[in-house]
Amino acid sequence: MSITKNLTAAIMRAIRVTSFGGPEVLNLDTGTHIPTHGDNEVLIRVLAAGVNPVDTYIRAGNYGALPALPYTPGMDTAGIIEQIGQNVENFKIGDRVFTVRTLSGAYAEYTVANSLYVGHLGDKLSFDEGAGIGVPYFTAYRALVIRAKAKASETVLVHGASGAVGLASVQLAKSIGLKVIGTAGTPEGMKLVQDNGADFVFNHREDGYMNKITEVIPGGVDVILEMLSNVNLGKDLEIIKYQGRIIVIGCRGTVEINPRLTMKSECTITGMALMNAPEAEWREITSAVEAGITHGWLKPHIGLKYPIEEAAKAHDTVINNSGAMGKIILTL
Repeated sequence: MSITKNLTAAIMRAIRVTSFGGPEVLNLDTGTHIPTHGDNEVLIRVLAAGVNPVDTYIRAGNYGALPALPYTPGMDTAGIIEQIGQNVENFKIGDRVFTVRTLSGAYAEYTVANSLYVGHLGDKLSFDEGAGIGVPYFTAYRALVIRAKAKASETVLVHGASGAVGLASVQLAKSIGLKVIGTAGTPEGMKLVQDNGADFVFNHREDGYMNKITEVIPGGVDVILEMLSNVNLGKDLEIIKYQGRIIVIGCRGTVEINPRLTMKSECTITGMALMNAPEAEWREITSAVEAGITHGWLKPHIGLKYPIEEAAKAHDTVINNSGAMGKIILTL
């Protein structure tokens, strides 16, 4: 049994992928059936959907777990609950919500999600901003708090801090009392990172920028959040503090390192994949993120917006935008 609300149409617009490949495989279907939900799920009318790098990996077929074809891409949405399953207790029809994971896909006018992966958006943020919460902020929290066990007064280096996950990490780190060093690849990105609270910002395209980091933090950094480990991991090992923690969030290839550097610092290198989180962690992160919305430190920066019809252009931007400036979203 479900608690239902009449819908104005049985079909919706949605991006459908019938074969893995380049951005051109993202096609708008105007006759997709609105998905049905189960007892522990909610049906959401989507007002905005977030575009994440992982969406492009899956679409290209370059990901460990691939969906069955055809499928609708996307995890992050913001919208309004239209229907709820009979076992759902913490939401009601009409609630403004965001998702970090969906069952039927985010690039659509309606999506179904297990209530475990849905959070309360409240009225402090717009739907566009809500679409920028899911993967970035949940990734930042799991990496920084759960995997790195970062503590107030420690120092964290956020590589690629002008991207959506990077900005979320900067905001979160400052909210819990860390000193934050961020890197970005453009003057505009550096300013954005600074405006979001970083104590020091450096251009990672400049030669010797790591030396500048050691000048301002001579004892090394306690935690490094690494978005591009195939490029930076070797350099990270040169500046990590004794028994420091490096969390690998992103990687686009292989890397060669000197293991002696790990012996000298006795540091740990830990991989992190958000979707590996157990149920208890999902609940913890959701509570922390909702508190961030309520108390105002959580403020997604929307870099670019595209209508759903231009999903392919959005994916192309994600792939080729090396100077990331916040979150890219689709509007519906």
